[in-house]
This record gives sequence, structure tokens and C-alpha cells, in this order.
Amino acid sequence: MKKRAETEVTGLRIALVDDEQIYLDEMAEICREFAEENHIDIEIYEFSDDGGFLSTEKDFSVVFMDIYMDGSDGVLTAKKLRERDSSCILIFMTTSTEHMPEAFSCHAFEYIVKPLSPQRVKEVLNDAVRLLPTTDEYAELYCDKINIRVALSEIVYAVTDAHYLDVALSDGTALRCRMTMKQFLGQTNDNERFILINKGIIVNADYITDFENNCCIPENGARLPIRVRDRLKIEQMVRNHNFDKIRKKQRYGG
Repeated sequence: MKKRAETEVTGLRIALVDDEQIYLDEMAEICREFAEENHIDIEIYEFSDDGGFLSTEKDFSVVFMDIYMDGSDGVLTAKKLRERDSSCILIFMTTSTEHMPEAFSCHAFEYIVKPLSPQRVKEVLNDAVRLLPTTDEYAELYCDKINIRVALSEIVYAVTDAHYLDVALSDGTALRCRMTMKQFLGQTNDNERFILINKGIIVNADYITDFENNCCIPENGARLPIRVRDRLKIEQMVRNHNFDKIRKKQRYGG
């Protein structure tokens, strides 16, 4: 299975909106350097006014928006952007932080103060990339004498049974795999969604709906026994996981 790099994404489509060509050129160069350093495919579109930007039909992963543009207001432009795109990562560029409280009402992810610092821009880009959709991770499950490639996001839980691992998938499929829990965990790359709730039982926190009578209940209705002494800890881990997902979405307007 391919191990995901910290900044692995399917690609970046970046919009640069600034009425000064010197900043457009500088930002474009920094973004290209970042993409090359992190082996990311990139598309960059430059806009010197808000009219051209708002009239485009393209969707962007990241938008760098100048707050102060000749004849236009970057915050107002950002609000119009949010009417059609709630999920792109919005980063403001500014010479002053005076209007930042209003700017963040547009679900801005971050801001960068001019003159531009290449290091600062790359740090913000690196943080932004972590929130973008990634190529899904997969596990190779040995079932019925063949290897089956399954997305980790589709695995609801896995339970050890002697020399086998019973794996439940989100579509209702049940797989009986000739492998150990240790072998399975070795393929997850410490993916934070998987929580060990008992010896030989691991559950995808994305599918947990409830806890009842010392059992964890995923969406398919199974009742999986929890290690009693760790019940509170396990429940807190699930809450933390769900909270982190919500916080990441809200941070950039998802």
C-alpha cells in the first residue's frame, strides 16, 4: 500500500487575486516552488481585478485574495465567492491587519502580510494542503487466496478470529481474511480514524453511532465489546475524532 506523504493531494488549482502584477508574479513563483518541493501538480490562475475572478467558472482549491485592490474590496469579493463556493481555502493578503476580523467572517483560513515572505507563504500552503482531499489510502486484504484492495475509509471494523480477520465494509460486505490484526494495522499508517476498543477489535470512528452496555455500536448495528476499564478513554477518543473533523471543515468554510 502506498504511504501518504504529509502533503499528498490530487492536485492544486490556485487563484491569485491582486491588482499589482509584482505580487502576482511573486506569489506565482513561490507557489510553483512549493509544488515542486512537495511533488504536487499545480495550476495557477492570476486575476488583476475582482470582476475577472468572479466571472470565471473554474473551481479552486486555494484562493489568495488581496484585501486592498484599486476600485474593489477584497472582503466583499470574498463574500461573493462564498455564495458559490463554501469549501475552497481562502487566504487573505494584506498590508494591514485592520480589517482582519471582518475578513475572517468569510471563513478565511489564514492571512499573509505584505511584503511577502516566501517562508510564510509556504508554511500557510503546507497547513492548507493538509485540509484538502487526499488520495484515499488502501489496505491489501488476503481473502479467498487473492489480495483485495480496500479503501481504509470503507472499513467499518475488523475483528480477530484465530488466524483470521473478519472485516466489515460500509456497503455491507463481510470479508474473512487470512491475516493478523498486527498485519492489518501495519497497513493503516497509524490512521487516526481506527480505534482499538478491545483486544483484537478495531473500529473506524467515522462509523460509530453509539455506546451501550459496554459495547460500541457502528452504523451496521453490530455490538462490539469494549475493554471496560478503558471505556471512558475510548468514548473520549471518538469525541475528539469527530470534533477534529468538524473543526477542520468549519475552519475553511466546509
